[in-house]
Amino acid sequence: MTKYVQAVMFDWAGTIVDFGSFAPTTIFVEAFRREYDFDISLEEARVPMGLGKWDHIQAVGALPSVSQRWQAQFGRAMEKADIDKIYQTFMPLQVAKVGEHADLIPGAKAVVDGLREQGIKIGSCTGYPRVVLDALIPAAKANGYSPDCAVATDDLAAGGRPAPYMVLQNMIELQVSDVKACIKVDDSVPGITEGLNAGMWTVALLLSGNEAGLTQAEFEASDEATLAAARAKAQDAFAHSGAHYQIDTIADLPDVVADIERRLAEGERP
Repeated sequence: MTKYVQAVMFDWAGTIVDFGSFAPTTIFVEAFRREYDFDISLEEARVPMGLGKWDHIQAVGALPSVSQRWQAQFGRAMEKADIDKIYQTFMPLQVAKVGEHADLIPGAKAVVDGLREQGIKIGSCTGYPRVVLDALIPAAKANGYSPDCAVATDDLAAGGRPAPYMVLQNMIELQVSDVKACIKVDDSVPGITEGLNAGMWTVALLLSGNEAGLTQAEFEASDEATLAAARAKAQDAFAHSGAHYQIDTIADLPDVVADIERRLAEGERP
């Protein structure tokens, strides 16, 4: 049993399920194409990952490369009504597809089970709205993962990432008494910022999530040089995030939890 760490708050896609975080990114590409016959790349779709999905669409539209092409194709800047239309197309597609991307990232079940054996509570939050999360939760449960708490980006009037409200709501629902006894694990910079804004320890995932953009098959087939290049790309993205730790995947988390337990015992704070 841990004496100091009380809870770990996990992101979903790219952290616990959906190696490479492909469920949201591929649907963004499809939604832009369906609604406006406008193409964005998977790389462009990944840039704002971690934000709520309406904000994500707005941020993609504001990327210089996307904005220039949009202006050239439509003769005007993207407007709120455009974002609304793309979002309305995105949502049913995401609800329909999210269950297909609910496979657990290797090591996730063993790590979560190990945390629970130590008396650590399992929280979660996401950039997905509630209607998508409600489709993902039973699919993930069928694969062996069911957190003690799950907060969606539109559950709270105060809003989602990078603000800290979703992880703080986890604390309330889990009845966790001390913010410094909590760890936030995420594959996106907004998710790390969320944890930092709450005063928690933060752990960035380099190879299982959005920044590396590898499929599980690519990850498992890659030689060390390929993984090193993907790791360096993700490390560059997280360089100024302030994350306390950077690890490849959730499988590497137990050593981090043990180190945080040691640091808390010595009187350190996040």
